Amino acid sequence: MAIKTIELLKGCASQEEIMEVLAAVASDLGDVIDDLNTLQVIPLKGAMTNEVFQINWPSKNGGDLRKVLVRLYGEGVDVFFDREEEVRTFECISKHGQGPRLLGRFTSGRVEEFIHAKTLSAADLRDPEISALIASKMREFHNLHMPGSKKAQIWQRMRKWLGQAKSLCSPKDTKIFGLDNLDEEINILEKKLSEGYQEIGFCHNDLQYGNIMMDEETRSITIIDYEYASYNPIAYDLANHFCEMVADYHSDTPHVLDYNKYPGLEERQRFVRIYLSSEGKKPSNAKVNQLVKAAEKYTLANHLFWGLWGLISSYVNKIDFDYKEYSRQRFQQYWLRKPTLLDSPSILSQDGILNGSLPSFT
Repeated sequence: MAIKTIELLKGCASQEEIMEVLAAVASDLGDVIDDLNTLQVIPLKGAMTNEVFQINWPSKNGGDLRKVLVRLYGEGVDVFFDREEEVRTFECISKHGQGPRLLGRFTSGRVEEFIHAKTLSAADLRDPEISALIASKMREFHNLHMPGSKKAQIWQRMRKWLGQAKSLCSPKDTKIFGLDNLDEEINILEKKLSEGYQEIGFCHNDLQYGNIMMDEETRSITIIDYEYASYNPIAYDLANHFCEMVADYHSDTPHVLDYNKYPGLEERQRFVRIYLSSEGKKPSNAKVNQLVKAAEKYTLANHLFWGLWGLISSYVNKIDFDYKEYSRQRFQQYWLRKPTLLDSPSILSQDGILNGSLPSFT
């Protein structure tokens, strides 16, 4: 069913500019778009940084529909990453044969190749066969040779986001979320988690199910959406993927995280073993357990990272998602898990955890 373009393709760029880019893309593909009514515009759910649409039109030969993906950049999200750098990453990954091709750009978004594969669901991440495919693909992704510093970027980015959060938040939110204490927490985490050798790879940093696609015939996995990608400890990326198993962004309450769904030790060990085995060498139990343990500690960095993201997003992003409640849950998990994982006391009272509120830090 055709949906009027003007009703959905809203953003900083004019509708005319988007249509010009789509017409150019169609021409490059050997088609012609001369009537808006021939377009089908289908909103795709689950995106929390951008708005994403599938655009269809009849191909020139009158056969199958031509499909592309249009990504409208979320308002204010440039506080999270450099958009030009993200586009360069996108193009470089594409040259490595990973992900979709960039077909066109406009002021507030871009047109991408449409991947003919299904986007995974929350349940798919728990399917042992699909999880094994993800583990192998993740190792392949981490081994990509990309431009940029081959050092961990997480700490610098987190400090930048903390500064953004402090500048945006009301005094009430600053106090409720304990932002004045987080400089010290980030310093503690960096010191504790950087001890000893750790492997650095090119990490996706946002490996939730909506950023993973699978061809149902070939069972090949494609990882998409690289806004947050950078070099980081591979343990951090593994931790991120495990943390994302508690989310279902297509539920009636997409912001609610169910930590009862966090993968157990055996599931995490199985994933890491397949990850390390994907290059043909059988890892020792000691190596598997070492990486599993490191990933578990890096969940703390994930909670702070995405807690800050949610808090900033609540001020700058207009997408219908309860960012602040999402943020509260991530910070709550940080303070809950810190005593066990870092063997250090937490300033979060048990009462604060049980009643679902964050403490007021003084």
